[in-house]
Amino acid sequence: MPPTRPLSLPTTALPSEPPAGAGSAAARLSSRLIGPLGSLPGLAALPGWARPALLASGALVAVDGVAHLLHPASGMVLGLGALAGGWWMLGAVRLPLAPKRIDTLQGWMARCEGLLPQFQRLGIDADGLAQRQAALDRLAAERQTDALQLALVGGQSPEASLQEGLVAALRGPQPLQLHLGHSLASAAEGWIWPEGLAASDALVFRVQPPLRASELRWLEAVPAGQPVWLLLQGPEATEAPEAVAELLQQWPGADPERVLRWDGDPASLAGALAPLASWLSHEGALLRGRTGRRRLEALHRSWQADLERLRRRHWQQLQQRTQWVVAAGVLVAPLPSLDLLVLASANGLMLREMAQLWDCPWSLEQLRAAATELARAALAQGVVEWSTQALAAAVKLHGATWLVGGALQALSAAYLTRVVGRAMADTLALSAGVAEPDLAAIRREAPLLVARAAGEEKLDWAAFLRQGRRWWESSAAAATG
Repeated sequence: MPPTRPLSLPTTALPSEPPAGAGSAAARLSSRLIGPLGSLPGLAALPGWARPALLASGALVAVDGVAHLLHPASGMVLGLGALAGGWWMLGAVRLPLAPKRIDTLQGWMARCEGLLPQFQRLGIDADGLAQRQAALDRLAAERQTDALQLALVGGQSPEASLQEGLVAALRGPQPLQLHLGHSLASAAEGWIWPEGLAASDALVFRVQPPLRASELRWLEAVPAGQPVWLLLQGPEATEAPEAVAELLQQWPGADPERVLRWDGDPASLAGALAPLASWLSHEGALLRGRTGRRRLEALHRSWQADLERLRRRHWQQLQQRTQWVVAAGVLVAPLPSLDLLVLASANGLMLREMAQLWDCPWSLEQLRAAATELARAALAQGVVEWSTQALAAAVKLHGATWLVGGALQALSAAYLTRVVGRAMADTLALSAGVAEPDLAAIRREAPLLVARAAGEEKLDWAAFLRQGRRWWESSAAAATG
């Protein structure tokens, strides 16, 4: 679409849309560990992590003894049950809720600036970093003018005779720059608003009833938070009382109080625009600040999406490495009770690397507390049982002998690590910029996060089996070599 044309005061060129996302985290806050052993004599001086570990170790010794009296398969189930107990004990960390959302220009600017080092750490090239810095600088430059930015758009270009009437009707205490856009395209890829129009403090969308399909698509694509006024033009707009009702039915997102009716006569334009002129007079002093926050928030959101794609790329490598470390540890552990120690150690390293990847300030105890909620949900939803049954079915299906004995348990543990890791990645992505985990919220969302992660992993089940086969073959070769 061609650029907009200024009418009154000279209009400065507005920036192009910055590239499309993660927030910098706030300062780290300390956590409190409240464990069931805290009141026992002699244990008060132990570090926080040692108390639940002691209780978990005692429980595991008992579990291991029972496992030797049962069928080997029962030992595997009890071993994985011990994993659940260990995760449960690690979940004793209680943390305060997340801080309130930042809603100031300075706060959003700081959050956007905080994303640039993250792009650099994730390997973005110098040119890409410079482009993002330039986009942020352009948004900062938009805030230098106090004049309100108002754009008149629609399916048809405005008549030249309309310009002077608009300027006169909307003149108020605030300086005003009026942009008359050319007609909006009847078809557009992505239906993305041109940058100059998206940067306006408000849009006046001119419609000659009835609303066309392309006009509806443009209205639905208006940037979130940008005020829209509808100018119904033509005799039908004023003579047909049902015109507004029909338009509201076509576009439910319309605000009935922001619908203007004009019969098309230049002499009546000022009267038709009176509600808009009054709104600009009352809200004008606040509009520029709201637009700045809206624009910075949109930039932050799009940069978050870009960062998330980069993080997922790095995380997939971490996931692959960790799951086979867990599988190898479970396979060689002489006792089922040692499986928990292997899983806790390997997943602790994975959580630390994930925290660095998502620039998360949470401590290891806080990370484990969040992961505990996800592990509980995974065990409650039968992820281990499903993976064990599916692995056993795969042995029968392929007639293979590579899944024997402890390998079945090892691969089930790897799969559990895979699912919980994906759910934890989703949790960190949703919590970007949060100084502390909101365990209550994570607990509520855990079943959904785990179900989604398990569903995505099931779609990749064949790839997991191929990876498992290669891991088992390489493990067997190393043992015999």
